[in-house]
Amino acid sequence: MAAQGVGASVLRKEDDRFLKGRGQFVADIRLAGMKEVSFVRSPLAHAKIIGETIPDEDRPSVFVATDLRSVKPIRANSGLPGFKSSDQPVLAHDKVRYVGELLAACVAPTRAEAEDLGERVAFDFDELPAVHDMLQARRSGTALLHEHWGDNVFLETFVDVNIEAAFDAPVKVTREIRTARQCMAPIEGRGAVAVWDHRLGQLTLYTSAQMPHINRTGLSECLGIDHGQVRVVAPDVGGGFGYKGILLAEEVCLGWLAMRLGHPVRWIEDRREHLTANANCREHHYIITGYADRDGRLRGIDCEATVDSGAYSAYPFSACLEAAQVASILPGPYDFPSYRCRTWSAATNKCPILPYRGVARTGVCFALELVLDAIAREAGLEPAEVRARNLVRPEQMPFDNITKKHFDSGDYPESLRRAVAAIDLAGVRERQKRGEVDGRRIGLGMSIYCEQAAHGTSVYAGWGIPMVPGYEQATARVTPDGGLELRVGIQSHGQSLETTLAQVANEILGIDIAKIKVVHGDTEYTPYSTGTWGSRCIVMAGGAVARASQEIAERLRVIGANLLQADPEAVTLKGGQLVGPQAAVSIGEIARTWYLRPQDLPYGVHTGGLEATVGYRPERDSGTFSYATHAAVVAVDPEIGEVEILDYVVIEDGGKLINPMVVEGQIYGGLAQGIGTALYEEMPFDASGQPLASTFSDYLLPGPTEVPAARIDHMETLSPYTVFGQKGLGEGGAIAPPAAIANAVNDALSGLAVEITQSPITPRRVLEAIGAHTIERASAPGGQAR
Repeated sequence: MAAQGVGASVLRKEDDRFLKGRGQFVADIRLAGMKEVSFVRSPLAHAKIIGETIPDEDRPSVFVATDLRSVKPIRANSGLPGFKSSDQPVLAHDKVRYVGELLAACVAPTRAEAEDLGERVAFDFDELPAVHDMLQARRSGTALLHEHWGDNVFLETFVDVNIEAAFDAPVKVTREIRTARQCMAPIEGRGAVAVWDHRLGQLTLYTSAQMPHINRTGLSECLGIDHGQVRVVAPDVGGGFGYKGILLAEEVCLGWLAMRLGHPVRWIEDRREHLTANANCREHHYIITGYADRDGRLRGIDCEATVDSGAYSAYPFSACLEAAQVASILPGPYDFPSYRCRTWSAATNKCPILPYRGVARTGVCFALELVLDAIAREAGLEPAEVRARNLVRPEQMPFDNITKKHFDSGDYPESLRRAVAAIDLAGVRERQKRGEVDGRRIGLGMSIYCEQAAHGTSVYAGWGIPMVPGYEQATARVTPDGGLELRVGIQSHGQSLETTLAQVANEILGIDIAKIKVVHGDTEYTPYSTGTWGSRCIVMAGGAVARASQEIAERLRVIGANLLQADPEAVTLKGGQLVGPQAAVSIGEIARTWYLRPQDLPYGVHTGGLEATVGYRPERDSGTFSYATHAAVVAVDPEIGEVEILDYVVIEDGGKLINPMVVEGQIYGGLAQGIGTALYEEMPFDASGQPLASTFSDYLLPGPTEVPAARIDHMETLSPYTVFGQKGLGEGGAIAPPAAIANAVNDALSGLAVEITQSPITPRRVLEAIGAHTIERASAPGGQAR
């Protein structure tokens, strides 16, 4: 048998069904008597609801807020001091707070007929001023989304660590930086099917979700029924990225409809709903100052950051998901003595902000890394030198940084050195001196991030949200033919967990991964878990599978030793069989004996059997810290503003890599999303709060020709706290690209004294920046426009 355990680049077990079109997604589910649901959504961003008109003949098939009186609103609280909670009604009543908010549910045999019903439903509104910008939201006199708050701020946070000591630094740079509001774009949108089982008295919800057990908890609370009356099944999920990591109002409504109507109901999100009403994230604003010595050594960072959190808190993470993290993660992988950061989670008339791959880190990395390049230009230094002088060093590990983040391990300077060599920094500088025959300008940019992943109870307990991770559990069961079933509460939506968890079990038990089945995504059969988020699965579920496999290995050893008539201490599990001093017996033979021929074993050999559920937490659950250096070379055309990525290098460290091929797939996918953030993706709103990119003609995504063949180099600095030394790294590929690409663009334009501090870096923004600088030079005394 070829090597299949930890560290092997085995092919994905999932791919067979996906490549042959045999996956089962929510849209593939057809149940007897099922009807389709279409939602009537608010056309206005902010308005009082005066009333509705529903034709009498349609009334039995149309449901509004008054019909759902027994349903509790969605509430995601936070224990952070000063947090203001917001109740999100399943169907809006009294007031709407963003375009796309649910107003009515229409049920019909087909989606088209359900949409026709919606066309005949009319709502009367008294329109209110829309709060369309996060900075506007904070100003006094602005219209209020939640009047009882008195302002439009979910939460304000403040951290100050001796910032005054940095004020006399000889180098000081201040930048205003802004990131665009984005939409995640999984290939499969949201969707749900709900059915009420009268015999069991149980609601079953099939949903494209990352956190089935958390959805179950939220449904139970909103619908007022016991957990035992709710089963959540996440079948194959076509991408999540955080977008499917919350409880949906649509899910609650479908659950209520199934209970009320007595037949299955289904809703499949269309792309317009996805873009305009459901999928917004990552809108940040920074005013950030970096203080440094002339040699580039950082004295301190001072920042004010505002995050557009939308109208409500999404369950379970709350509206403070991003801004509350900014202050703690802004220092990144750097060691400096002074720090201050104030953040605001602003409420606006937009759909609630949701988690998206890299949660908060992408914006934070963008702001900090742009400032580091600005410091390098001010000090006349190579940006790589500035980074090298400030990175946490390997001899400092484990290291507690200025915000008390506990770095478990790593060699950040080595990652930087490898990136400088791989991208050929000296060669690029020579090329810049020669110039390009086509008139384009070449630039090189770098960025370094660290990703806290798999953080557990000690981190989340203080947040006061409805979800605190504890012991992750896994069930391992040997089948009578020597196969293995693994049951885990997390959900795979592209992470290859059916493969990598099988590899973990193979490492310990030696069972061929073809005979290992991973069961996930069904609350009926799997142990409770907070689900898939925060790059936690291979650390937490992987650790639980390892511990459960070790327990099974011990039981196999005891039973097998009896079959071999040997002392249990004298036998070892190797290559899928138990090897004794005189003979060996396969796991399959041990299992057949245990299940089918128990008479061949003495009484009481092992009463626990060949099934075990084991919980796992790392030795320290403050998280693992993966990291990477990204380096990009771009060409910028100053005539048309086009940016082309010529070369891209990633030097990453995720601890022990369970499957290096899977890791590279995660990095490539994240890179594609990061390029979208850097150059293409933007969901703008007008002054009335209307989203302006309702199709993929308006909302641009990078395609194959926009994503370069990046070169990836792996480092493996083991975490001292996890089973194999592995670290979570599912989000990292998406964090660094915007900063690396922006720094490369600014490097290319440095000869024009042009600097861009807003993403995405579109051709229009490039030309506007060049044009503004040209006008500024021309208007200066003695200036001359070029």
